[in-house]
Amino acid sequence: MRKQTRHATDTINDHLVWCPKYRRTALEGAVGARLAELLPQYVRKLGGEVLDLVVMPDHGTLFASFPPTLAISQIMYRLNGATSHHLRTEVPQLKICLPSLWPRSYYVGTAGHVSAKTIQRYIDEQKGR
Repeated sequence: MRKQTRHATDTINDHLVWCPKYRRTALEGAVGARLAELLPQYVRKLGGEVLDLVVMPDHGTLFASFPPTLAISQIMYRLNGATSHHLRTEVPQLKICLPSLWPRSYYVGTAGHVSAKTIQRYIDEQKGR
């Protein structure tokens, strides 16, 4: 989704995937449903917009748009910290089975409205090739 501010226009959509520590199936049932409720709230607090969200028993996939002023590492740090704190407060058995809910690793892919091929063609045309 395209966003505009007074001085910039951006289209930055991020595909984020992360798993519970040790790829445990900790996101089953009510825990996964609660995570699916919490994530859109925290994404909005960061100024982002959820485009799609899927929570599976062993991982979560979020497709969202965030402002370009936030680094992906900072987004993941904040989302993981907030959701971990919230879930572990509401579901005390998570503290027992997983001393740490999320590992530091995650996957991110960035998407926009144009492909790399289109960008390369634009640059080539600007150079007069």
